[in-house]
Amino acid sequence: MDIASLFQGIASLSWMGFLAVLVVAIVRASRKQSTKGMGTLIIGVLVFALVMTTVGAGLVFIQPNERGVVVSPYSFRAPEGYLKETLKPGLHWVVPGENVQIYSIARQTYTMSAASSEGQLQGDDSIRARTKDGQVVFIDASVIFKIDPTKVVQLHIDWQSRYEDELVRPTTRGIIRDVASQYGIEEIVSSQRASLEKAITASLNDKLSENNLILVDFVLRDIHFSEEYAAAVETKQIAEQQAQQAKFVVEQKKQEAEQARQVAQGKADAAVIAAQGEAEARLIQAEAEAQALEQINVAIQSNPDLLVYLYINKLSPNVEVMLLPNDAPFLFPLPNTDAAANGGQ
Repeated sequence: MDIASLFQGIASLSWMGFLAVLVVAIVRASRKQSTKGMGTLIIGVLVFALVMTTVGAGLVFIQPNERGVVVSPYSFRAPEGYLKETLKPGLHWVVPGENVQIYSIARQTYTMSAASSEGQLQGDDSIRARTKDGQVVFIDASVIFKIDPTKVVQLHIDWQSRYEDELVRPTTRGIIRDVASQYGIEEIVSSQRASLEKAITASLNDKLSENNLILVDFVLRDIHFSEEYAAAVETKQIAEQQAQQAKFVVEQKKQEAEQARQVAQGKADAAVIAAQGEAEARLIQAEAEAQALEQINVAIQSNPDLLVYLYINKLSPNVEVMLLPNDAPFLFPLPNTDAAANGGQ
């Protein structure tokens, strides 16, 4: 209980005491009993009750997160009908008959959402907007703001307690619709969502500042579409996924084909290398044989009997031959004497 309420409670008790003393005095007087001193007591209690009532009626306690605007009917105190200075946190006394309008300067949140349990209003309170390509979107948003402590009096003059319903709500909805109309629906739901939120925040900040409010933050809670467009988007996404899958299959087949080509190329390269090696080996062998023949030819030319020697050396040692004269180059086999002898027998 604050001190203002305490004084008001004391004032109420004082009036009850005054009535009690007055009743006692009247009863004693009706019974012709002594009422000596009762008049003084009645006056004292009355004065005390009046003082407590006056003090209690004029005391106002302002919380740390509040400011008070004094509305006064007394022209000597407020020629314009209000005091230009707000009441700061703490205990204040105003002239009885003046009214103090208290405003919270703490942060406040105004939410507009399709979910009935989230926003200030029951039911679907999302903002319906149309994009530059003619599509309809539904936007859920929250505005976090506070009253400018230095402009509470002007806010009271302009809006009083209607600033939420008649300023914050319609201003926010209008700005969201205006900004959304500058974007295509694909931009809003993908690459330009942050840009959309930033543009709304800038416009809303300027508008609230003009009306003695401070924008703390703007939250773009959700963006959803009509059922028809949502179905179209889902169909498109399915088609894109299928296309991506088909593309993946094509790439996989290309990779498999490329792998097979590389394997075949490797085999072909290996065959070429093997053939080249074999050809080189045969060439080397041919060159060696040619060189050997060349050397043999040189040797035969320098020693003609060498050919006869080699020829004889190649014959089987079991073959019996007959030698002709030295100058005859022919060799004739001798008759098989063993066969003849067996036949003769």
